[in-house]
Amino acid sequence: MSSDDSTRSRLSSRQIGLALLTTAVIAALVWTAARTGYLTIPAGTTDVARSLLERYGLPALFVVFIVEGAMLLYFAPSESLVPAAVVLLGETTADIATIVGVAVIGATIGQTGLFLLAKRGGREVLRERRWVAVSEANLDRFEGWFDRWGALVVPVSNTLLFTRGMLTIPAGLAEMDTRTFVVLSALGTLSFELILAAVTLGVVGWL
Repeated sequence: MSSDDSTRSRLSSRQIGLALLTTAVIAALVWTAARTGYLTIPAGTTDVARSLLERYGLPALFVVFIVEGAMLLYFAPSESLVPAAVVLLGETTADIATIVGVAVIGATIGQTGLFLLAKRGGREVLRERRWVAVSEANLDRFEGWFDRWGALVVPVSNTLLFTRGMLTIPAGLAEMDTRTFVVLSALGTLSFELILAAVTLGVVGWL
């Protein structure tokens, strides 16, 4: 391995470590805000989310998260689905862990599919896919974030409301390592879903 390659490898490891630390700090801050009453989950749960979960259970959650992760639709976002699943299906700790796991795996599969499309097809292919709900202006902005912070923004963006999944395409266009993307994408989603589940439990008085 050349000196340049070794340096890039060390920098990549440092970026990943920083991404893990930053995600943990953000999760802790959001959790603290939720527990002190400064942050609440979105009011209510959509009728669509409840209907899907009551009729089909966890398979519906899994499929919807794949579709949402790929930015195919937003009719039942995770902000309503996971709280609904926790309330309707989460009778035990194992149930809640399963709900979070299904959500994380589904979202990661969907985001990875979109990531690979961007990585292999580039901007031209994305422009042909009208279902990709990211404008050119937003894409330029999120690419700027990725260029500045690198791998750090993938888990961080997945932990935060309003930016979830938005760094998937820039990561693909930058030809980020696929395995690294999968790990960091899953980490950010896990952080977000754990926060949602914990806040939901707090709201319904189970904590």
